[in-house]
Amino acid sequence: MPQVVLVYPQIPPNTGNIARTCAATGTELHLVAPLGFEISDRYLKRAGLDYWPYVKLHYHESLEAFKNIHQERGGRCLGFSARGNSNYAQFQFQTDDWLLFGSETTGLPPTVLSACDATLYIPMHQPQVRSLNLSVSVAVGLFEARRQLGYLL
Repeated sequence: MPQVVLVYPQIPPNTGNIARTCAATGTELHLVAPLGFEISDRYLKRAGLDYWPYVKLHYHESLEAFKNIHQERGGRCLGFSARGNSNYAQFQFQTDDWLLFGSETTGLPPTVLSACDATLYIPMHQPQVRSLNLSVSVAVGLFEARRQLGYLL
């Protein structure tokens, strides 16, 4: 099953909402430090409500620590970015994909994007809107991957 990776998330309620989505879908959630908040942050806990016991949460002290886990487990890294090369809805997902999302303020760092196996974007009708909220983007990408792979049946 695809996994969600948040690289340097900054806003606790977004991460809490993403954790709730991951709990509901049984999706592993990886947080890559530095984070813009403490894991014990009350806003993070509030957004995740009482679903934290159901989150398969992995905390990585650094990008290098995450890369080591990814290398051990295998699979493709797919970077979501407003400047991605492929429309996420036209991309063929695989069960061992890692869906990478960057911070709310800067997105994925260029070094992370360049190391990804593919970069995906979510098309938007209004060109003046730069991007969607991080938790919305994760839900859109994750549910498309799950739909393609037959996990919504």
